Amino acid sequence: MPDTQVNKRPVTLAVFLIVAGVIGWYAAFALTIEKFATLSDPGSALTCDFSVVVQCSANLESWQGSLFGFPNPVIGLAAWIAPVVVGVALLAGARFARWFWIAFNVGVLAAMVFVVWLISQSIFDLGTLCIYCMLTWSVTIPLFLTLTLRNITAGVIPLGAAATGAARGLYSWLPALTLGCYIVVAVIAQLRLDVLATL
Repeated sequence: MPDTQVNKRPVTLAVFLIVAGVIGWYAAFALTIEKFATLSDPGSALTCDFSVVVQCSANLESWQGSLFGFPNPVIGLAAWIAPVVVGVALLAGARFARWFWIAFNVGVLAAMVFVVWLISQSIFDLGTLCIYCMLTWSVTIPLFLTLTLRNITAGVIPLGAAATGAARGLYSWLPALTLGCYIVVAVIAQLRLDVLATL
């Protein structure tokens, strides 16, 4: 069965990918600059340090901040280019094969898993909230939801009629789903760290 939705020019998706990619890349770039600052002047206060709880120093200096042996923001500098490139290509009229959308979705899924892990480490282990990390979380969550639901709805990920129908229904509720995820993270952070009392 031909995938007519995949062959349409998804302008809204393209613009969203570009905006999300630019925001994510900016967050990674800002964190990279802050990491350079810690290397050149260890122990100095960073511009992203606002309180004991809201800061990025603890995150950047922890082992979680360099999980693969190098600062995590380096991953962001490379990875956030992908949504921008895909978005620009879609606006230019490019059409991608099913395998490409699946591979792209797998990459975004990996990013989502990594972000969920970072959120848990930040809140439950490090006891801090990094502004630029949260900016990364704020675009990774809707990127994963949007791309996954779009691919299920378009038949790129074949899950059957029931799942496709459910995904189509959820797709129209993307802003609410995204907001719900933000609220869950915010509530957990508040209950665990009492963020409001430290502002």
